[in-house]
Amino acid sequence: MPLPRTFDDFHANHAVLDNLRAAIASGRLPHSMILLGPRGVGKYTLAVMLTMALECERQPREVSGRGLPEGETRELASYCGECRNCTRIAESADLSARVEEAIATREEMKDTDKRETRVLVQTHPDVLIVPPDPPQLMIKLGQVRTVIQRSHYLPTEARARVFLFTSAGFMKEAANSLLKLLEEPPAQVHLILLAENLGELLPTIRSRCAVAHLGAMSVEEITALLAEHRKEVKGAERELVARLSEGAPGRALSFDLATYAAARNDALTILHTAERSGGMQDHSLLFKMTESYRAGAEGQEKTTALLRALSSVLEDLLLLNAGVPDRIRNVDKRAELERMATGFDYAWIESAVRAMDQVQSGMRRNLLRSLSLDAMAVGLESVR
Repeated sequence: MPLPRTFDDFHANHAVLDNLRAAIASGRLPHSMILLGPRGVGKYTLAVMLTMALECERQPREVSGRGLPEGETRELASYCGECRNCTRIAESADLSARVEEAIATREEMKDTDKRETRVLVQTHPDVLIVPPDPPQLMIKLGQVRTVIQRSHYLPTEARARVFLFTSAGFMKEAANSLLKLLEEPPAQVHLILLAENLGELLPTIRSRCAVAHLGAMSVEEITALLAEHRKEVKGAERELVARLSEGAPGRALSFDLATYAAARNDALTILHTAERSGGMQDHSLLFKMTESYRAGAEGQEKTTALLRALSSVLEDLLLLNAGVPDRIRNVDKRAELERMATGFDYAWIESAVRAMDQVQSGMRRNLLRSLSLDAMAVGLESVR
């Protein structure tokens, strides 16, 4: 999704945006900050926009009274989008492309150098973006050490040095190494961490950061957004995408329904295997499916998509068991889910969530994904 031309083009959370823009204009933006919100709500896009507003050479300002008592106004920071700082920072807006470039560069190195090199994104000399490092897709110690080292230098071309961590998934030693910098960042340094859930971060990190919470949009708002920007998505599919995106405009605008449907079919294969447990069961369909979840970055993404689809289906089963069917997201599978809900009680769904956590833990330790999924599926049979 392209970077919005102005803050007014950001689709939601205008009160939060105005507070952050006012903080930049007054020189009071927290030096250690967490942008919190569901996946796809726009945390990374907003972080890039705030960085541009902080570093813009022209420092444009708007006077606004939105959200204030009558008669009161305040200055809001913005960005021109045209100066040398803005254009270079904006080059990092397509994070996946920049990460792919960094990975490709690392792959071309000698093996000895490759092992010591961590993935970092830098399109401006004073702005460093720290994505999860493959194959574990975690923030690693080497990345944090680079941040700590560079934080001691004054900015070269902008007002401040900005370090943006795009994930809350830290290796334990990496998280611990970051604590002192978060607690006492140099005056010229701003650290921004993105997180979907505060529980992903150590309490010692949370206590050292200000938190800006980005809320989800309603189904009706997302549906209207899709009608305006994704005209190829029609009728029932539009409502389905609106529900599956969980109020996140960025996720809705880029949602690949075909890819999700494929992951959900695999998730349903796992659930149907557990549903039919008992006796000498044929697992050939299950093993054929899980065999496609091999090693490498592609397998990592596919496994993550499967677990997210499985989580979505399990949440719908919980909602059906709780008697609130109007809140389910997979509305195109309502009849099938209603039938399945009668056979899966709360205790079983809780065990399934724990099994998913074990698969995610195994992914961080780089265990063979197909075997982890097999173990999860067969294990769920035994608890029924």
